[in-house]
Amino acid sequence: MKQPTVLITGALTGIGRATAIAFAKQGANVVVSGRHEVAGQSLAAELRTLGANAEFVKADVANEADVSKLIEKAVSLFGQLDIAVNNAGTEGELGPITGQTAENVHATFSTNVLGTLLSMKHEMRAMQAQGHGSIVNLSSIAGKVGVAGASVYVASKHAVEGLTKSAALEGAAFGVRVNAVAPGPVQTDMLDRFVGRDESQKAGFLSGIPLKRAATVDEIAETILFVASSKATYLTGQSIAVDGGFTIQ
Repeated sequence: MKQPTVLITGALTGIGRATAIAFAKQGANVVVSGRHEVAGQSLAAELRTLGANAEFVKADVANEADVSKLIEKAVSLFGQLDIAVNNAGTEGELGPITGQTAENVHATFSTNVLGTLLSMKHEMRAMQAQGHGSIVNLSSIAGKVGVAGASVYVASKHAVEGLTKSAALEGAAFGVRVNAVAPGPVQTDMLDRFVGRDESQKAGFLSGIPLKRAATVDEIAETILFVASSKATYLTGQSIAVDGGFTIQ
């Protein structure tokens, strides 16, 4: 059986890295991208030790020329693009809405919204040509509820949810599924930054999660693998909250 070709943006740390490792362990062809050459080449080498055919392509998802070359490279390396995980993202500058700047809005939306849109634009072109594919966008519980002190990030993730739904309607006509995975708090450096690296503030935040803890990056990665896989062929246009029960309260 031919192994799928998987592209992961923002793959060098956190959820993206865990997802790349999980796909590699399944023997997939894995193309990882990010903005840092040395870390990217190191990750690709690590993935190859796990049995994957893996390559790193340096790319900034907010730059369309980079994105176009990234998808072209993935297809030229492995013949097709079966799965794309659009994970690249940033929380931007947090703080009250009264302190937000146009610069922060542009920077946050450039990565989270424009980056997701450009990635899907070129991924879907490749997938439309081959007649199949699965795209998973990384949203957040901040794409479903408001979060005080994170208005710009919240707005950007609500936009990702809208892009996912619209792209799913377009992709359905030519066999491409588009879904989102929306993590709650995950034990990453982003969570530490979000709570100001204050352990008592983090504990208070996590006490509001029904399961009383943050997710691990591996738990999010396993959900991404399922949503992207042939085990979820009737799932499209959905956003799966992996949040310990936070959004059901």
